[in-house]
Amino acid sequence: MPTENEMLRQLAQRKSVRVFTDRPIAQADRLAILQAAAEAPTAGCQQLYTIIDVQDPAKKQQLADSCDHQPFIAAAPLVLVFCADPLKWHDAYRAAGADPRPLGVGDLLLAVDDALIAAQNAVTAAWSLGIGSCYIGDIMENREQQKAILGLPDKVFPAAMLVFGYPTAQQLARPKPRREALCHIVHTDAYRPMEDAELREMFAPEDADWQDWMCRFCARKFNSDFSREMTRSVQAFLEEFH
Repeated sequence: MPTENEMLRQLAQRKSVRVFTDRPIAQADRLAILQAAAEAPTAGCQQLYTIIDVQDPAKKQQLADSCDHQPFIAAAPLVLVFCADPLKWHDAYRAAGADPRPLGVGDLLLAVDDALIAAQNAVTAAWSLGIGSCYIGDIMENREQQKAILGLPDKVFPAAMLVFGYPTAQQLARPKPRREALCHIVHTDAYRPMEDAELREMFAPEDADWQDWMCRFCARKFNSDFSREMTRSVQAFLEEFH
């Protein structure tokens, strides 16, 4: 059996929460979550991210509408957008007369890494306080809307949005979706392409026809309108780096 301690138990128990009670999040807990995010590992200690604490109810509603019309976003007591932000250092370099090279896609990806690491620290800290959370990947869609709602400058990318709140009893009781076995997701020394049989073993849902389930999942997720819009949105953003 793997080693267990309280932190490992909480990581195993944590699951996405999309229905919250009316209980507000105390200011001290809000600050604790934000401070935990700021303590995350970061490339070169640069903290290549900016966190937008969305408090305006009208903005929350706009985000709920623009992120595939998910009303629980507007209802969440705490909404944080983690932006990949290589721009602030670039601006500082120029302000100091350092003559920086143009920002590139590599700078963006490093900033995305920083933003997501900080976001996960916030998630873990919140769960330790009894506060649930849910990642909203749809923040990468509808680039023009999100840019306007959040006042984002060029070359700053909304890498993730998180909503936080106290879970309802139903959400706490809901089983956590299973995770794939380590034998499939951990490859030793090099990437190991998987044959059809192993892919079936890895992804096969319980009590369902694998082929039918996989085709329906592909249609619902990968081939969906929101997935296509996400690709268009990100591609449009990347044009700022050319």
